[in-house]
Amino acid sequence: MAKLVFHKDKITDVEAFVRLCPFGALKVEASGEISADAGCKMCKICVKRGGGAATVIEEEAREFVDKSKWSGIAVYVDHEDGKIHPVTLELIGKARALADKIGHKVYCVFMGSGIKDAADELLHYGVDKVFVYDNKNLKNYIPEAYTAVFEDFINNVKPTAILVGATAIGRELAPRVAARFKTGLTADCTILDINENTDLVQIRPAFGGNIMAQIVTPNNRPQLATVRYKVMNAPERSESISGEKILCDIDEKKLETTTQVLEVSPKERVKTIESADVIVAVGRGVKSKEDIKIFKKLADLIGGEIACTRPLVEAGWMDAKHQIGLSGRTVRPRLIIACGISGAVQFTAGMNNSEYIFAINKDQKAPIFKVANYGLTGDIYEIVPQLIKRIEEGR
Repeated sequence: MAKLVFHKDKITDVEAFVRLCPFGALKVEASGEISADAGCKMCKICVKRGGGAATVIEEEAREFVDKSKWSGIAVYVDHEDGKIHPVTLELIGKARALADKIGHKVYCVFMGSGIKDAADELLHYGVDKVFVYDNKNLKNYIPEAYTAVFEDFINNVKPTAILVGATAIGRELAPRVAARFKTGLTADCTILDINENTDLVQIRPAFGGNIMAQIVTPNNRPQLATVRYKVMNAPERSESISGEKILCDIDEKKLETTTQVLEVSPKERVKTIESADVIVAVGRGVKSKEDIKIFKKLADLIGGEIACTRPLVEAGWMDAKHQIGLSGRTVRPRLIIACGISGAVQFTAGMNNSEYIFAINKDQKAPIFKVANYGLTGDIYEIVPQLIKRIEEGR
């Protein structure tokens, strides 16, 4: 990483030199020395216009990791009392594809209490090794304790890459692990690939979905990435078991924390758009909050869930848990009916893996038609009521 070094003795007018920075990042310290704060964009104007050798760019020495010492693609097993979250199975499928490409193995790290038997289920999905940390102190999720377990696993196994589901726990745990190992983490990846040198290619939308950024972590290991549920394909469950289950011990002192769980109150389970097989999604084409009832009726008739785009959430017309897109939920239903949705990438990135996409929009040039399997050009206020009527008549 480059840094700026200032030679005050070669600057004739300090005040004029400081004013060169268009970002106001140059400061005069109490000692009289000149420094650049966090506002510095490395535009190098102070180098070009500073005169002589007043400013010098120095490259800091880089530490390069020995990649040969890191092997395997690991998956964090997200679960609730031993019941494995489906996103874990999806990540195992992707880990298998990545590992096969570079000749590595697939590992799972499973931590909790009373989970030894539950770990056997993972061996039906082509995992090479499941590392099980079964400890009474891991019954409830406590960030410090789970991070300590993750650290122990990484130090002993040294996986080259770790995939974590972008669940409530995964979103908190992965950054802690990345910070502890001073390595990179890419959140909400939509595509994963791997190079022959084991560099994980992490692809995700950036700048509001206007570009797809390819991110690599070439000088650090392990590499971490989080992936949302319903983005990857889960492998088929095999009737036979393959792989190995390894029971791991960890020093009890490493699990000691200042946090104590006094009580756990289960939340009432409700239907979510992520698990829905059929979704009716509405966008800017809906004229009022009251009109959402029309589309909710359609969803109810076909056994689906109602969803929306971001503008409707911002308007207060629908709850954020119904939002599809980069800043909302990722869905993968068998059928999604998009009503009055233009199809900006922020929305389509959250639903373009649906089995069938049916779009209704009066703008025949709307981007939604580029991803839709079937499209109907017309006013949703004319088409949807007719569709509801036909369904009610059994037609």
